[in-house]
Amino acid sequence: MAQEPGTQGATPAQAPHARTELADLATLKALAQPRRQRILQHLTLHGPATSASLARELGLNTGATSYHLRELARYGFVEEQPEAAGHGRERWWRAVPGDRRFPPRSRQSAEMRLVMDELNHHAHAADLELFEKAQAQAQAQERAGTDQDPWADAFPYSRGSIRLTLPELHGFFEEYIALLNRYKRADADTPAGARTVLTRFLAHPAPDKDTEAASGPPAHGSTAVDDTEAPHNRRESDPT
Repeated sequence: MAQEPGTQGATPAQAPHARTELADLATLKALAQPRRQRILQHLTLHGPATSASLARELGLNTGATSYHLRELARYGFVEEQPEAAGHGRERWWRAVPGDRRFPPRSRQSAEMRLVMDELNHHAHAADLELFEKAQAQAQAQERAGTDQDPWADAFPYSRGSIRLTLPELHGFFEEYIALLNRYKRADADTPAGARTVLTRFLAHPAPDKDTEAASGPPAHGSTAVDDTEAPHNRRESDPT
């Protein structure tokens, strides 16, 4: 799922380069809760918000959003925005940036794998929904005959295949993360006209012919593609 929680508005000191492995089952369970994934996604895309504004946007009640925000804060995924302290009693929350990794599947317990599979299922569904919404907006503008938005061309897409050893695949992933980090910057350094662009990385070995024939299609929700990675390189720098 990756979504990268909290990159919006990050200061240079908050730049999400330091890795943290999320190997604690309680932390993973807290993150995998669907409503918390939606809250994190909203804070990542739209910046800081209050529990009341999140409730309106997500169709929840303020009690629920307040509870989920506190739980996310407990595990370090969100924090109160200090500079918003002058807004009376309103508490503003923002996502915390970070390069959060997940343990490779070989080091996950059976219970952890179930949690990860659930988290991945929701994260991939949310990613697809966001992509389809962006396309629908571009199509609506075309039908309305309005001036063409130059961002209508902002859908770079690539499919390919390469032959790699497992260590090479890990290196390939780290180079991708380094490329993303090259473009991360504070709001003050962001040029006019810039928009938040969602990036997703997915890589996996091609199915073995014999294995594919024997196994048949995967059961619903059973694919184990970690939120933003393949096995070892799962990265939650923009959850949800």
